[in-house]
Amino acid sequence: MTSQGVVGLNEIVELVGEDLAQVEDFFEEQVRSDIPLVAEVGRYIREGGGKRIRPALLLLSCRACGYRGERAIQLAAVVEFLHSATLLHDDIVDEAEERRGRRSVNRRWGNDLAVLLGDFLYSKSISMALAHGDVHILELLSEVTLRMIEGELLEIQRCADLDVTPEDHVDLIRRKTASLFSACVRIGAILGDAGEPRERALASYGSNLGICFQMVDDLLDLTADPKRLGKPTASDLREGKVTLPTIFTLRRVGAAGIDRVRAVLDDRGFARVQPHEIAALARECGALDEARSLAERYAEAARQDLLLCERSPYRDALALLPDFVLARDY
Repeated sequence: MTSQGVVGLNEIVELVGEDLAQVEDFFEEQVRSDIPLVAEVGRYIREGGGKRIRPALLLLSCRACGYRGERAIQLAAVVEFLHSATLLHDDIVDEAEERRGRRSVNRRWGNDLAVLLGDFLYSKSISMALAHGDVHILELLSEVTLRMIEGELLEIQRCADLDVTPEDHVDLIRRKTASLFSACVRIGAILGDAGEPRERALASYGSNLGICFQMVDDLLDLTADPKRLGKPTASDLREGKVTLPTIFTLRRVGAAGIDRVRAVLDDRGFARVQPHEIAALARECGALDEARSLAERYAEAARQDLLLCERSPYRDALALLPDFVLARDY
């Protein structure tokens, strides 16, 4: 158990722990290359770890729908390849210097290589998926890739836009984050031949969980210990991202508060306003509580989506994930 009494991620995914280990092995195998630099950077990405929540979702969904097999392992690696490619491109756009407490790939090797490696991972993921020949899954992965790229484009378009609405930001999250969460769970339903009603319910669960996950990420950017989070406080705002806590802050504070937010966006840094000042502004006006409340609503919606699925240890594990997402501190 965690310090808050909420089951931790390792305990939740213990049911598919052996499968996740195979996913790691398969991921490592697929990033090997006779081009030494590609192999080196691929290894760096894999060793960077991360929560591997997307592969875990796919594996738990497969088990909940009665499927066990090699296709689950390989497709779990595919979704992690897609996720890794997105992170590489995000870091380039954001000019990020850190990722999970280490130097970002673009900072260590340069933007040119990071772009090409992201393209390599996207191409590799589709190649791996093609090996199975399941048209339904291929169409799903192609659609998700398109939606994630649309999300990246929207994020660039809305950079430093103080007029972004909560609805705009939720739409961005649906494309950029939640679509892949949804696809992970939906693939499990497809492999398990769960039927259309359960497939839709699980897809909705994944989407709601993904939205909640990103909303908590947005909150952690202002509230988490920077060392534990692996990046400085208020990095989102420095990068021009106007997330829900900022949107709610702008609605609640006066002109002086808005000017402080605008100063960070204009400077792309904290020359005039310090990160802790932004965090305090959001906390004191109630914006953090409002954003947290909305995340909790999506967590509850995810739990409700699972009611259509038969009770099993795997469904129970999926039902615990919203609590883990809400309780995490990194």
